[in-house]
Amino acid sequence: MAFWNKKKNEEPAASEQPAESKASGLFSSWKTLLKKTSTVLNTDIRDLWKNQGELVDDDFLQRLFAILVRSDMGGDMARQIRDRIGTDFRARKVEFQEILDIISQEIRQTLEQGGTEISIAASGPTVILVVGVNGSGKTTSIAKLAHRFTQSGKRVLLGAGDTFRAAAVEQLTIWSERIGCDIVKAAPGADPGIVAFQATKKAVDENYDVCILDTAGRLQTQSNLMQQLDKIRRVIGKQIPEAPHEVLLVLDATAGQNAISQAKGFSDAAGCTGIVLSKLDGSAKGGVVIPIRQQFNLPVKLVGLGEQMTDLATFDPEMFAKALLADPNS
Repeated sequence: MAFWNKKKNEEPAASEQPAESKASGLFSSWKTLLKKTSTVLNTDIRDLWKNQGELVDDDFLQRLFAILVRSDMGGDMARQIRDRIGTDFRARKVEFQEILDIISQEIRQTLEQGGTEISIAASGPTVILVVGVNGSGKTTSIAKLAHRFTQSGKRVLLGAGDTFRAAAVEQLTIWSERIGCDIVKAAPGADPGIVAFQATKKAVDENYDVCILDTAGRLQTQSNLMQQLDKIRRVIGKQIPEAPHEVLLVLDATAGQNAISQAKGFSDAAGCTGIVLSKLDGSAKGGVVIPIRQQFNLPVKLVGLGEQMTDLATFDPEMFAKALLADPNS
């Protein structure tokens, strides 16, 4: 069961939309956010068709492969799709929609691997460590996640681990006040491991359900700061042996191929377990989550769909794949 489901025995509000209506609205949001990517894919793939039915031969497959690689979905996925189409349709004439359906199926099946739900502790507080580069949308994503948990009736504690930037601590404090959750802070410039220690100890001692720990933004190339993440994880583990239960990497969807480098650096240093994809609405690079899933075994778990506190959704591989290839003009 997803962590933001309603409290037990809670009656649905009369104003709530039916599930089908919500799903339709969410798909419309996905289509809007992925419009840049879907426009590029649809236009370029459609250009392969000179006739109503196009013969699948080596030339067709090579041109399709080149288009798929340019979409940022990566060489592995592009080869996987090309080989599937070559096996299923070689020497046959295919329609445009048939090819889109195959591409959608392959993307969905790949992104479904690993699941999309946040891992919850079997007992005691669930500890979530959040990492990422500066400007990735990390603090806002933490606030949205805390809001989700709070709305589901969980007691949430935040740890303001970005001790190097007073503005980051202030921003997270303002969010905590708006959300109605507690926060642990330290003096500016303090060792972030102290915040991790104090927050996880408080979470255990005072029976919080969820503890979400912020970290300072850093580049994946800053080896000393990346090593610091490993230290923070060890500090957390001393308080709660199986924690952190999730290490979420916030990725800016506009980063494109640089997101792959970020995924590698942070996975090596922090043992990332999933991705929060932010700023998708400003990107034509949404396909980059596919090579990240394939290369680093990192599933996308959450997606920021806008600026509002409620604009955080569970990642839906099927909806993503459909929206990625949907006709942008429909």
